[in-house]
Amino acid sequence: MTKNRLFEKFKESLAAVLPIVFIVLALSFTITPLESGTLLTFLVGSALLIFGMVLFSLGSELAMEPMGERLGARITASKKLPLVLILTFAIGFMIAITEPDLQVLAGQMQAIPPKTLILTIACGVGLFLLLAVVRMLIGMTLRTLLLISYAIIFILCIFAPPALLPVSFDAGGVTTGPMVVPFVMAFGIGISSIRRDKHAADDSFGLVSLCTAGPIVAVLLLGVIFKPDSIQFSETLVPNVEHSLELSKMFLSEIPIYLKEMASALFPLCVFYGVFQLITRSAEKRALKRIVVGVLYTFFGLSIFLTGVNVGFMPVGYLLGSALAGYSIKWIVVPVGMLIGYFIVKAEPAVPILIKQVEELTDGQISGKSLNLSLSIGVSVSVGLAMIRAITGISILWLVVPGYFIAFLLSFFVPRIFTAIAFDSGSVASGPMTATFLVAFAMGACAAVGGNIASDAFGAVAMVAMTPVITMQIFGVVYKMKAKGADIETVTADVDDYAIIELM
Repeated sequence: MTKNRLFEKFKESLAAVLPIVFIVLALSFTITPLESGTLLTFLVGSALLIFGMVLFSLGSELAMEPMGERLGARITASKKLPLVLILTFAIGFMIAITEPDLQVLAGQMQAIPPKTLILTIACGVGLFLLLAVVRMLIGMTLRTLLLISYAIIFILCIFAPPALLPVSFDAGGVTTGPMVVPFVMAFGIGISSIRRDKHAADDSFGLVSLCTAGPIVAVLLLGVIFKPDSIQFSETLVPNVEHSLELSKMFLSEIPIYLKEMASALFPLCVFYGVFQLITRSAEKRALKRIVVGVLYTFFGLSIFLTGVNVGFMPVGYLLGSALAGYSIKWIVVPVGMLIGYFIVKAEPAVPILIKQVEELTDGQISGKSLNLSLSIGVSVSVGLAMIRAITGISILWLVVPGYFIAFLLSFFVPRIFTAIAFDSGSVASGPMTATFLVAFAMGACAAVGGNIASDAFGAVAMVAMTPVITMQIFGVVYKMKAKGADIETVTADVDDYAIIELM
């Protein structure tokens, strides 16, 4: 890895995190003053977050993407359907267990044992990844399978405990985080690489969105079985350090915890790929060394990233939400939340991976600038909706049902690839930054107005996963209108196949 590449990753991470830092500092020095120790904790957490993002993004390029692509191509090339289905389920199950956000969510819930919740969600991911691969092999459209999946979800909502609904939708968002997204997207590219039909590239997207639906179904089914009367969550602890030594001890004591979590999470996947490599010899010695180095980058990068996010970002998010909602004009939390949401999605570690793969597969015709803008607008709107829920207590179904109705309605008017990328974008946007900072922000606001945190604050991740689906497809409508008015043969010739023009 050249120094130029390392510096490029550092600039990307810095550009993603600095806007959030400036917003928090501006709020701290104006309407929501923070203790000096808390502010210092936030700044150290921000530095760790930037450093962790650099290492993780390098690790993803070196290891997670090549591993996923090779597994997808080799498994599908075997043309043995039972073997393909079994291995696909196993891969989905193992990669879900590695997702750090899932560990955080499971640790917060007290009504369902953490291991039971994690295994249930992992089964949901494995099953729906299997269905996604079957869809690609038989040529079923993504829209059809998503319509069936969400119909099942909304039917299950009738029978599941109301208190579990926000958590169920959040489970889908947190599962598609920095580990699942690059691996599953590359897995889809590997599968599509052995196809020669005109929709192969389109179908390489959409696996992540189906891996989002799987955990929702799984948790709702679990709720029907367990029938918990109420959902309790652990409280967010706000650090109050008085000097630098105490600050350093706090971070140093947390890093080993996340190192252990990531080691136990990555181990099964590494063993699986090691056995796969021994059998297939798919990677040359030099490529294998790059993958090993990439796994180490991923391991240390995510461990550092999660330490910075959970120790430095989450407590500040809670304090800001509580302070803003505590004002006489509590609605101020909505525009401030929207501003934070607009910028915070850029700090999600899986977002650059999605943008990179979209640009590569479309030869740059869908620009990173367009995708970034769509995600930022979508997340901004979603955080605003989440803040409205936090201070009013309206049911999450009043938002997700019409939201997904609009999303599916739009899917009938845009090219297939826009629908696939749109649903993947929603899944990618709901990563560790959302699951920590924004959820804590909503929890703080909800607590300040005396609301029910379990039913009113949770669901923020679900909102973030939903609105980019709508905004990205609106870009697709704009594209189609431009294509009709453009006198360009390659654009108008086959609008529903793979002709894409840059939107911005």
